[in-house]
Amino acid sequence: MLLKQVFTKEEIERAITRISHEIIENNKGVKGLAIVGIRTRGYVLAERIAKVIDNLYGTKLDVGGLDITFYRDDLSLVAEQPVIHNTEIDFDIENKNIVLVDDVLYTGRTIRCALDALIDFGRPRTIQLAVLIDRGHRELPIRADYVGKNLPTSQKELVQVKLQEIDNEDSVMIEESQDDKEKDSKMGS
Repeated sequence: MLLKQVFTKEEIERAITRISHEIIENNKGVKGLAIVGIRTRGYVLAERIAKVIDNLYGTKLDVGGLDITFYRDDLSLVAEQPVIHNTEIDFDIENKNIVLVDDVLYTGRTIRCALDALIDFGRPRTIQLAVLIDRGHRELPIRADYVGKNLPTSQKELVQVKLQEIDNEDSVMIEESQDDKEKDSKMGS
């Protein structure tokens, strides 16, 4: 497998700052706004976005973490013993503008699960989606409102997001198989 870096630490920081500004602009400020990150890396990104907004407005937003494990339609395919994380939403989401955050948007199935899980906590006014990477290949009619980087990929490629708080580094890599690389070079791609 070959790894290719497509997003550096500095580019991730700029993307988070830009997304934070877009969220504030789209919501005309921070009133009634809360951020919920999908465990695990989406939650880290949600905390980072909230920190940028706090630095800009001096307002601490409600930030929650959402575990979607039991909402997945492919739970039996994921792992024999799936890892369960905590859902921590200790604020009322009723009638709030929720920004749902994840690291990578791919088929849309994770987001569908997250929407189901979130609605179990109440009825927000709006749910907006922010992702660090949108790699395409949607299977469901879901799109992000805020995107750090659109990253066209093949379905054979794997996008790896690494964040300092979990992986001791900030980067986004694409993993492609050696076979795919050799085919591309033979075809002149």
